[in-house]
Amino acid sequence: MARWCYRHRLVVLLLWVGALVGVGFSASTAGTNYANVFSLPDTDSKTAYDLMQKAFPNTSGDTDTVVWKVDNGSVTDKAVQGRVQPALDKIAKLPGVGAVTSPYAGARGSAQISKDGTIAYAQLTFTKRANEIPKEQVQKVLDTAQDAERAGLQVELGGQAIQRVQEPPQGLSEMVGIVAAAVVLFLAFGSFFAMTLPIAIAVFGVGMGLFSTQLLSHTTDIPDIAPLLASLIGLGVGIDYALFIVTRHRRGILRGMDPEESAVTALNTSGRAVLFAGGTVCIALAGMLVTRLHFLDGVVIGTSLTVVLSVLAATTLLPALLGFLGPRVLSRRQRRRLAAQGPEPEKASGLAARWSANVEKRPRRIAALAVVVMAVLAIPVLSLRLGATDQGNDDASTTTRKAYDLLAEGFGPGFNGPLQVVSVGGDTAKLVQGLRSTPGVAQVAELPPSQGVTVIQVVPTTSPQSKETDDLIDTLRGRVIPKAGAEAHVGGVTAVSKDFASVTGDRLPLFIATIIGLGFLLLLVAFRSLVVPLTAAVMNLIAAAASFGVLVAVFQWGWGLDLLGLGKEGPINAFLPVIMLSLLFGLSMDYQVFLVSRMHEEWVHTKDNARAVRVGLAETSRVINSAALIMVCVFLAFVLSGDSGAAMAGVGLAAAVALDAFILRTALVPAAMHLLGRSNWWLPAWLDERLPHLAVEPQEPAAPEPAAPSGAATAIHGFVRTPEGDPVEDASVTLMSKGGRQLDRVTSLADGSYIVSVPAPGAYLLAVTSASYGSKARHVTVVEGPLVYDVELTGDEVDAVN
Repeated sequence: MARWCYRHRLVVLLLWVGALVGVGFSASTAGTNYANVFSLPDTDSKTAYDLMQKAFPNTSGDTDTVVWKVDNGSVTDKAVQGRVQPALDKIAKLPGVGAVTSPYAGARGSAQISKDGTIAYAQLTFTKRANEIPKEQVQKVLDTAQDAERAGLQVELGGQAIQRVQEPPQGLSEMVGIVAAAVVLFLAFGSFFAMTLPIAIAVFGVGMGLFSTQLLSHTTDIPDIAPLLASLIGLGVGIDYALFIVTRHRRGILRGMDPEESAVTALNTSGRAVLFAGGTVCIALAGMLVTRLHFLDGVVIGTSLTVVLSVLAATTLLPALLGFLGPRVLSRRQRRRLAAQGPEPEKASGLAARWSANVEKRPRRIAALAVVVMAVLAIPVLSLRLGATDQGNDDASTTTRKAYDLLAEGFGPGFNGPLQVVSVGGDTAKLVQGLRSTPGVAQVAELPPSQGVTVIQVVPTTSPQSKETDDLIDTLRGRVIPKAGAEAHVGGVTAVSKDFASVTGDRLPLFIATIIGLGFLLLLVAFRSLVVPLTAAVMNLIAAAASFGVLVAVFQWGWGLDLLGLGKEGPINAFLPVIMLSLLFGLSMDYQVFLVSRMHEEWVHTKDNARAVRVGLAETSRVINSAALIMVCVFLAFVLSGDSGAAMAGVGLAAAVALDAFILRTALVPAAMHLLGRSNWWLPAWLDERLPHLAVEPQEPAAPEPAAPSGAATAIHGFVRTPEGDPVEDASVTLMSKGGRQLDRVTSLADGSYIVSVPAPGAYLLAVTSASYGSKARHVTVVEGPLVYDVELTGDEVDAVN
């Protein structure tokens, strides 16, 4: 497939461009129909909501609020009324506005004025839900209301529709993330053309995913946070997957391969790992379905579809783009050096090799330090409290936050999140009396009944996000309502948030067990080991605990919120643990696959665990760290999205990826594998026979296997020495075919000499390993007769060939 895409690159590019333009045009024509459907069956708040929908069916439009405050005098002064009431009358005539309830009209208007007379509010009822109202209509409402402001008169607006208007321009966070990723890619590759490849793949994959999700919103319920999360994860995995493949392709060209063969080899090796990694991300996302929280179904659809399309772009569009670039995927300096000096030997040296050697020398110390760091970061997770953010968490400069604070100042903290006690039987008068006498209740208002349903509005004395309000809901349900002998249910936004958090918390253990179990099975099949997937599962739990610790410290404790401009501290969104754990699990599996697949490849060749771990870490740590840095940049850019849920997910995932890549995969995992030794690759024989064989990253295709001996058997012999010329005794010398089959293995003598038998002339791989002096591997070609080949080993270099 890679070869076909490479050779028919123009056709592939035109197909992708046509598909993107076509789906984009269809999505733009159809518009959006996102719906936030919190379906919580068998909960008290859901029963209350159903009863209200039955009795009061005409309450579907979004209700926002205009709040104003005077510095001197009262809001009932004629001068104030003369400015505010005409603005309200003008708003009532604007398109999209159904009704305006003014405090200056009607018998109940006085209830919309604070006791001290300095703050008042009017309710605006739109004809549609917030996400269905055109932003232009909402902006006219906002401008008309704020035109009434003057010195000494403050006018602010709150509500979901108003919040949508003050969000930053759509796509801002994506653009910032792409620019940051481009900088990292340019520093990693040193080539403008190579830098553009991962960016292009991410743009195509995410663009197709978002447009497709937008079209699907017309056929199924997809929440409005789904496209934000889809673009967040799509940009991350799209750039990373292309980065892995392009890195492998550049390595092949530097080793002297033809660009087409290099591209095919890269797709047949790293491309397979990308397919496997993308599959694990989708499986992790699908794990959200076991929670049976239907709100998340649309998130699963949007994010999984974007990941699939990103993988498809990386495995079809990327080889076509590589065909257009040819050798220009290298920097000019690399091309000049390749032309002047010829192909480079495959080696891992510098910082990556030195760090890998240090991990091998001090595994206990490095593992202990990594565990301590992760444990300290995980401490805040012990105070994790799930809930829902509201406009009280917005930045202090926004009009929604100012309106929220004014309402709390004039009417009490609980006014922003009233409870609705919905009664369908029993003594309502006794229930109202019991509610008024309950500690923590500020106001109780009984609304006129309809169809046998009575709604009693209860305003708590505490804010919607406080623990005291949660306790009040439990008190009403467990003691006040049963004591009154009434059949009633507690609803409202605050009660729904509490029930959602409770349901999420109850189902979280099943969800975690599901995704950890699926990951264990996938890695078990991929690496044919019981210890490797068990280690990965433990590491995923450690990464999750530490990342949630960072999340709690920032968003719940408020550390650094002002610096990041993320508003006010509050509980962690109840849906976030499920979404974050899914994404974290998938991304952790990506890095685990790319790291351990290289280790496993070396283990299959040499059966030397220390060498396998050392070489695998040295050769993959740089690309894993570059990929992680890109993801961190992309995720942190979503702080600019204007959506508190996306900002929270962005910070949490950025912390998770950074900790996972820079501490777990670079330090703790290899240190643990050094300590575990050969047991890393243990698998019972009976289980090995029953497991299917899956090649995550097969050997690079090379020259055919040497023919069977036909009288032309020969040998390779020489000496293993240090750079100073000293002999290296007891070095393991292994001769392998280019396909990875071991042909002969000997140990060097006291003078460093060795001799291995060669079945026939051809190309082979000679690997030399010494516990004291590191390892080296080289391609060797035997023509006729014995080949003399001396090997020089150094103590600070890992030099290996796939």
